[in-house]
Amino acid sequence: MTVRVMLISPAMNAALREARFDGDVPLDESGTRRARAAAGSGALPDADRRVSGSSRRCRETAAALGLRTENEPALRSWDMGHWRGRRMEEVGVSEPEGVSAWLTDPSAAPHGGESLLALCGRVGDWLESLPGDGGRVLALTEPAVVRAAIVYALALPTEAFWRLDVAPLTLTELSGRAGRWNLRCGRPLEHGGAGQDDD
Repeated sequence: MTVRVMLISPAMNAALREARFDGDVPLDESGTRRARAAAGSGALPDADRRVSGSSRRCRETAAALGLRTENEPALRSWDMGHWRGRRMEEVGVSEPEGVSAWLTDPSAAPHGGESLLALCGRVGDWLESLPGDGGRVLALTEPAVVRAAIVYALALPTEAFWRLDVAPLTLTELSGRAGRWNLRCGRPLEHGGAGQDDD
């Protein structure tokens, strides 16, 4: 038996546009509009269970998509410690050594929050906790969590995290069971891609 995990990245907000570390700000007007359009497109996949990260961006995207989700603590945003809410450019000027360590050492947490290794471990533990006959799980979660899930599931080097891009309102699917996962990534929700075969 296998489980299918369908990871949806939330819609756009000002923090993402401004390259801020999280900040837990609401969706912007464009993000809300696009999420509502995706809800009306019929592209959302069916699921036996629907969960969400706890960020405001995830909660508001779920509402705009018309999804009722339960909070899943393991899918919370990456803890950026005292960098939370700050712009990447600003932190790069004030703490250049810290940013360099963060980008090159997966065990580093110069912000006082969660290292990349800890993030991938947390998300991997959640994947491994899913029962093999868990059916279809839809999870609305931040792009960093989606990237960590891919790194863990495919047993990629942790550094590969920085080479993965997850666009807003896209679907990434992992199917399989503990220790063996397959990946299907990046299908947009707005154009019916989530329910159609590849062209």
